[in-house]
Amino acid sequence: MLKNIDAGVLNVAYTEHGDSGGWPVVLLHGFPYDIHAYDEVAPVLAENGARVIVPYLRGYGPTRFLSASTLRSGQQAALGSDLLELMNELEIGSAILAGYDWGGRAACIVAALWPERAAGLVSVNGYNIQDIARANEPDSPENELRLWYQYYFHGERGRAGLQRNRRDLCRLLWRLWSPTWRFDEATFEQTAAAFDNADFVDVVIHSYRHRYGLVAGDPGLADIERRLSAEPAICVPAIALEGGADGVIPPRGGEHHASHFTGPYEYRLSDNVGHNLPQEAPEAFARAVLDVQAVASQRT
Repeated sequence: MLKNIDAGVLNVAYTEHGDSGGWPVVLLHGFPYDIHAYDEVAPVLAENGARVIVPYLRGYGPTRFLSASTLRSGQQAALGSDLLELMNELEIGSAILAGYDWGGRAACIVAALWPERAAGLVSVNGYNIQDIARANEPDSPENELRLWYQYYFHGERGRAGLQRNRRDLCRLLWRLWSPTWRFDEATFEQTAAAFDNADFVDVVIHSYRHRYGLVAGDPGLADIERRLSAEPAICVPAIALEGGADGVIPPRGGEHHASHFTGPYEYRLSDNVGHNLPQEAPEAFARAVLDVQAVASQRT
């Protein structure tokens, strides 16, 4: 059942599964996806004693800003702050944080800056904190090609294109990023309804402009961005996941991420799986969460 709670600058819509007294886990979706990415993950975790919280991120679904004057920021500090505020309002002192894409970034930020609030971490694509200072350094031509949508969003033509064609554009990204996933139209439409949020376009455009230094961030989040610029290490138990068929961020291997993790760390590759790993390979994602919880429970 969908619930709502005021947390920070948002009224957050979320689902909750399992025993309210269970070990807490927060599952965080990315762009352009929503909470349905965890439809097969959440029940498995709940059956294993978890209290599972699955929120809509800012700009998605029924989640709403509390004030019309709040900057519709999509910067990484906003995502991390939103997660922290939600945990505060739900009175969750510490939880396993798990996510991918934008959601994985939020989880990494809280685990890095407030490790006492993260019992453990599962992050698709590993260390997901943006290095904004070096964002304008060119990558290989092949990897630059994968980021075409980000450059598209840098101009007003891209904003207008997202506004006018949000379903077609997001469906295209699903296909490109998960070339081995044969999702049907009903599956896509179940999630695409979340893109009808009135703030979706503004939040997305701000996200992909801020990470390249093209627009200013929310002044209230400047201290968090300053701390993130140091690329802080993550000391909590962590599993980094990658999909072997990820069409936007190709697998880089465990060594690529390892230096950012100073606690118990493991890397796992899921062959023939694309970018939306929890929805494409729910068993692998759920197993990673359960394994991190097992390590975390031994440390308390």
